[in-house]
Amino acid sequence: MLTSAPESQTKPVAAARWFHDPLPWVVMVLLCLAYVLPHTGAIFGALFPQQDRPVYLQEPFSELLWRHAGLVVVSSSMAIMVGIGMGIGVTRPAGRAFEPMMQTLASAGQTFPPIAVLALAVPAVGFGELPALIALALYGLLPVLQATLAGLAGVPQAALESARAMGMTPWQVLRQIEIPLAWPVWLAGVRTSVIINIGTAAIASTVGAKTLGSPIIVGLSGFNTAYVLQGALLVGLLAVATDMAFERLARRAALPS
Repeated sequence: MLTSAPESQTKPVAAARWFHDPLPWVVMVLLCLAYVLPHTGAIFGALFPQQDRPVYLQEPFSELLWRHAGLVVVSSSMAIMVGIGMGIGVTRPAGRAFEPMMQTLASAGQTFPPIAVLALAVPAVGFGELPALIALALYGLLPVLQATLAGLAGVPQAALESARAMGMTPWQVLRQIEIPLAWPVWLAGVRTSVIINIGTAAIASTVGAKTLGSPIIVGLSGFNTAYVLQGALLVGLLAVATDMAFERLARRAALPS
């Protein structure tokens, strides 16, 4: 009886908090649109009366959404693992000499347009999702690498010297001191990389990958503004939902543990 009252009070508070949180609503709108858009022919027919086929029906929007998200997850994971590994490696005493070279390579990779990387990758690996993964991973690498370097460089020297004076090994210093203190800056770089990949993944449809860019590409080639609007709406909502999720992680990372 003594514990039932607080528990009953926390349930309405949690429900109210969820109701006012925009992230679940954006996710629900995104999912609803992905499954409802194929049945909105009357709406888009009224908005675009000049189009004979106002709704994109070549592939289900729900399937394109999940494949788009999967492509972003895999490519971003590749960029994160390689970027963090490179950033940590060149900040160790044995790899410090390679830091300028890594920065130059990452910056050079960022200057190449993704469509150019796709065009170069297709002859080597063929059409489909593989060239898209390569292009997106390379394009998302620089923000992660730069954030890793900036985060590790921002760790106070006093904290490092205190950890070494306590007898910590280099691995313990990295795991217990450098990574926790660099986490907010690193998370900001990962956030930027993932958001970039969500938008850039739309052009992967030009090499045969099935993404939310498919209706955009078809709409542009066929002068069908309705298709472009439908694909862009879903891509935008996916980017907004992902950015909100990262914002929540950033707030938690900023809280003292």
